[in-house]
Amino acid sequence: MASSVRDLADTIITNVERVIVGKRPVVELAVVALLCEGHVLLEDVPGVGKTMLARSLAASLGCVFRRIQFTPDLLPNDVTGVSIFNQKTQDFEFRPGPAFANILLADEVNRATPRTQSSLLECMGERQISVDGVARPLPRPFLVLATQNPVEFEGTFPLPEAQLDRFLLRLSIGYPEYADERQIMTNLRHGHPIDRLEQVAEAEDLIALQEVIADVHVDDSIFDYVLQLVRATRGHADVALGASPRGTMALFRASQALAAIRGREFVVPDDVKYLAPYALAHRLIVRPESQLRGRSSAEILSNILETTAVPVESMRR
Repeated sequence: MASSVRDLADTIITNVERVIVGKRPVVELAVVALLCEGHVLLEDVPGVGKTMLARSLAASLGCVFRRIQFTPDLLPNDVTGVSIFNQKTQDFEFRPGPAFANILLADEVNRATPRTQSSLLECMGERQISVDGVARPLPRPFLVLATQNPVEFEGTFPLPEAQLDRFLLRLSIGYPEYADERQIMTNLRHGHPIDRLEQVAEAEDLIALQEVIADVHVDDSIFDYVLQLVRATRGHADVALGASPRGTMALFRASQALAAIRGREFVVPDDVKYLAPYALAHRLIVRPESQLRGRSSAEILSNILETTAVPVESMRR
C-alpha cells in the first residue's frame, strides 16, 4: 500500500518539478493535501509560482482546473453558480460556477469581502454547494488552493478564523536559490514548461489511494504526541485561541499521508514534528500583547515542539 502511494506521489512530484524548480518539499506537501482531501493556503509574495503550482498539479492528474480572481466586487454567485430562468422551458436552470472543479485556485482570496469568502466554507468543509435549497456534490478529487500576499494589506479583508481552520496546511513557496532561478530562466527561454506538461497519473488512482491512507499504522504513543502538541497550543500563555479538533485531525491525517509518501506503513514522530508548523500555525490566535512583544504563531509552535516529550518506542506493528 505505502509503495503504491510513494510511486504515485513521486511520479506527480517529479512532473510538477518540471515547472516548479527547486521546491520539492512544497510540492510534496501539496500532494499530502491531495491525498488527505484537504485544502492549502499559499501565503507568499507575487511571482514565486503559486498559480503554476496549482496548474501543474491539475495537468499532472488530468483534472479540471479553475481559477477565480478574488476582488472586492466578486459576489458569492460568481463562485458557486446561479439559477437562471429559461424562457423556453419555463423553468430555472442551474449554471455551475467555477467552484465545480477538481482543483480550484482562489487567487488573492483576502481581497474579496467576507460575504464572498464565506461562499467557500461549504465547498471546503462539506464538498458540496447548496443553491436554492439543493445540495450539489463537488467532483472528486477536490482541492482549494487559496493564495494571499502577506505584505499587502490595503484593500484586503483578513480571512476569518472559521475559514482559516478549514485549510489543512498553510505553505510558503519562497524565493528560489541562485542555481534554481538560473534554471528557471533557462526553462523559460523558449516558452513556459506548463504548456508542455503532460498528464502522468489518473485522478481515479489518486482517489483510490485517498481511501487507503487511513490504514497507515499510528502507534498509541503517536496518538498521544499529536494530542499533547495540540492541547499545548490551547494552554499557552501567548495564545488567545489554540488549535481546534479539526486541527488535531489535520495533523493526524497529514502525518499518515506523509508516511505513505515516504514509503512507510507507519507514522514516526518526525512526521508529526515536520508537519506541525504547516498544519497548526495558521490556526493559532496570538494575544495582542504577545504580538507587540514580537511573538508569532510559528515561534510559539517551535517552543511547544522543543518542550513536548517525543515518543521513542518503535512505531512498527
